[in-house]
Amino acid sequence: MQGQTEKYNEEQDRENTLKMREVLEDLPKFCRQFFRGIEQTTLPRTRLAYAYDLRVFFEFMKEENPSLKNMEIHDFPISVLEQIEKEDIEEFLEYCTYYEKDGKVFTNDEKGKARKLSSVRKMFHYFYCSGLISRDVAEKVPLPKQHEKPIIRLEPDEVATLLDQVEKGTALSRNEMRFHNRTVKRDVAILTLMLGTGIRVSECVGLDLSDVDFKEDGIRIHRKGGYEAVVYFGEEVEQALKDYLEERREIIPQEGHENALFLSLQNRRITVRAVENLVKKYASRVTSLKKITPHKLRSTYGTSLYRETGDIYLVADVLGHKDVNTTRKHYAAIEEDRRRSAANIVKLREEVPDSVKEEAHRAEAGTSSGSASSSRK
Repeated sequence: MQGQTEKYNEEQDRENTLKMREVLEDLPKFCRQFFRGIEQTTLPRTRLAYAYDLRVFFEFMKEENPSLKNMEIHDFPISVLEQIEKEDIEEFLEYCTYYEKDGKVFTNDEKGKARKLSSVRKMFHYFYCSGLISRDVAEKVPLPKQHEKPIIRLEPDEVATLLDQVEKGTALSRNEMRFHNRTVKRDVAILTLMLGTGIRVSECVGLDLSDVDFKEDGIRIHRKGGYEAVVYFGEEVEQALKDYLEERREIIPQEGHENALFLSLQNRRITVRAVENLVKKYASRVTSLKKITPHKLRSTYGTSLYRETGDIYLVADVLGHKDVNTTRKHYAAIEEDRRRSAANIVKLREEVPDSVKEEAHRAEAGTSSGSASSSRK
């Protein structure tokens, strides 16, 4: 059972490793040492992301540095890193805001530029610590300040409307309804599962049949950091999964996809892109003001769980956040609401009902009148 879960993720790792080898051909030869050096502490997809970022970096350096224009990037010596100054890296980040390559336009916000700078920093730091360069100039460049964006999530009534739309498809086109009739149970199961557990889309598509345990009401998933975890689900998720599995048992998957829980119309393991598209299709019929993605379903779950429990550590654990501060940052707005509500919880003086106040006033008036009469006597 465990081997089947690992198979899908090993498959993804192999694909990323093969892509990585292709990108390495576009990088300076000395970069191979860098990627070997971080292999034990990073995942293949992380290294691939570094490789993509470094390719953009060295392409920029070749274009902007006159001494490198006539040299192939693959042949850059490691001494090139000694020539790069703080200003060069700052200009690179400015370039990343908007650039064109092979007829395509690429843009990066603060988050994208921060990721690219992190990749460059990682490389410089490795070669500096290895004693192969004399200074770590990238460390002097501060990460771009990232502006916090409001978290987009579905409200409870929108969640109910979304699931109703997935079940009935009333707002779909005639052509979409043809496919809807064939995928409705699968789609309901996917969206109910994601809304009811907060799992990532990659964790969802990676599920195998053997990962679902109805005795424990849990699913075994492969987390982003490369470890396995069990996430528990409630009755609504259980029913949606059981309804889909009745149908899934009648489907004959293509070879190599026999263990996959969720299948495409081609009877292959459903892809991340396919789930993104189906979420977009249904959500666009529910709200035109919010751009709903699978990650927004995750945010919706996290928000609901935090509102119900007020336990930020529980939310962090269920969502698989290694650092609770990541969770706290995401749900800071809700924490602010809870702190605001605390202002009226603690009472310094017990509120006296109006009827009691009136009775007290009458008694006080009677006492005052009696005292006046006594004084006249």
